[in-house]
Amino acid sequence: MRLNPLLILLCALLATVGLTGCGSGTMDAKQGAEQKILLVGNGADPRFMDPQLVNSTSEHHLMIALFEGLVAEHPSRDAEVEAGVAERWDTNSDKSVWTFHLRPTAEWSDGVPVTADDFVWSWRRMLTKSLAAEYSQMLFALKNGEAFYEGKVDGEQLGVKAIDPKTLEVTLVGPTPHFLLMILHTSWWPVPRHCIEKYGDALDRVNPWTQEGKMVGNGAFTLKRNLFRQVIEVEKNPRYWDAANVKINGVRFYPIDSDSTEERLFRRGMLHITTVVPLDKIPAYRKNHPDIYHQDPNTAVYFYRINTERPALKDIRVRKALAYAIDRQSLVTNITRAGQTPAGGIVPGMEGYPASTVFNFDPAKAQALLAEAGYPGGKDFPKFEILINTSEAHRAIAEVMQQMWQKHLGIKVGILNQDFGVYLDSMSRIDYDIMRGGWNADYLDPATFIDMWTTGNGNNNTHWSNPKFDQLVKDATQEGDGAKRFAILRQAEEVFLSEVPAIPVYFYTRSHLVHPAVKEWHPKLLDVHPWKHYELLSPPPASSMDASWNK
Repeated sequence: MRLNPLLILLCALLATVGLTGCGSGTMDAKQGAEQKILLVGNGADPRFMDPQLVNSTSEHHLMIALFEGLVAEHPSRDAEVEAGVAERWDTNSDKSVWTFHLRPTAEWSDGVPVTADDFVWSWRRMLTKSLAAEYSQMLFALKNGEAFYEGKVDGEQLGVKAIDPKTLEVTLVGPTPHFLLMILHTSWWPVPRHCIEKYGDALDRVNPWTQEGKMVGNGAFTLKRNLFRQVIEVEKNPRYWDAANVKINGVRFYPIDSDSTEERLFRRGMLHITTVVPLDKIPAYRKNHPDIYHQDPNTAVYFYRINTERPALKDIRVRKALAYAIDRQSLVTNITRAGQTPAGGIVPGMEGYPASTVFNFDPAKAQALLAEAGYPGGKDFPKFEILINTSEAHRAIAEVMQQMWQKHLGIKVGILNQDFGVYLDSMSRIDYDIMRGGWNADYLDPATFIDMWTTGNGNNNTHWSNPKFDQLVKDATQEGDGAKRFAILRQAEEVFLSEVPAIPVYFYTRSHLVHPAVKEWHPKLLDVHPWKHYELLSPPPASSMDASWNK
């Protein structure tokens, strides 16, 4: 039998990235549309499948398929929420106490009802220090959240209680008008106590409850298959409360950590959506395939995290010198080329909170600061490395940083590449000199870019600590006036930038390639696209890529 040339190419590409074997189960975008199976490039294999432990965009893509919180993402508007497990909610006048009324039909995928007690138990688990959840501080917004985390109060004093099986009352540390946006984050979602405890200790980070054949969720999809470095398949959950309105039968998430390989798979008609677009391909797609190429604003920042205990990097003047020696405009114009904007601060501009302009390109100031720190012209400066995870884009940016710091400061810098999982472990152990970082807003508010740098926060990972900064962040949580709260957050950001534990580089846009079969793709500032709202058209509409796909 003569093999299809496209299948031969696919086998070679899939073998390169370890995706599904070609003996069975291979599906192209056309077949996926016919069977209502969405095919998505997803960057990297997840370290965790537990909503309370995940900490990456690729993991979040999986979570929004498998789980759901009290409220859900709106398909097209970032500043609004949809009803999720809660069908409605009430709040007091200053928005410090919220009452959520859960759906009578909300169930786990095994048919067990989702109750208010599930949220109480889940939030206590999230705030148990021994779980070491990186986002545990998100729940410090609860009354006594921090005290419970530190073991100073018991669970009965935590600001959450079940009034009855379908009514949840939440008391916060202060007025929080943006609380509905906060609880879109996975750290606030319920996890199935009955399933977790069935397989082991609820606080064991390697409890096998998330494995294929064991996992129980409450989202629009359930886990069907999880093949390491090959594919994660989810299928429609018939017990989901809104199953009748879910128009696709499943999603296949492919862990492809090569931008170029992902683009080639799309170009050969094997994916519906890519996570990224290779930097060198963006101009051609923008010019020749505007119907396929999507470049959308994104509330996110690209930065370089600094280990502030490393020799030389302990000195604030050195960290500032590194920040002022970056020509950000040249970087976004000539390297990233997707409409990114230079970042003078750590918080992207949003309504009521314009972006900071503290850091600009000032090589003379950078050189003076480095000399003041005792390294004139880079003399005797210890060599350090930039840690990146596998990505052509991250390497290209690191190489530019390498050149700029050599040219303007006389500093020699190496580049260390690690697979994504190893890279995350290095970050959590703070085993690096300088490492590339990125932060996509957890919710549409400046606090999501500031809170993470508090002392002991699971996402800080720099050794940096500043009591004044910590106090300002705490003050902001208790301020009900929006303008005053933003002013406090601005002060906190200024403290952060004055000591530079991380160097802001640029504010993101997001570039995706989207197959014409995909319906209901909407630009989102947070780049969160709930899978339950997608449709797949078969046959797909005509597109500028048809000449390639129909060969």
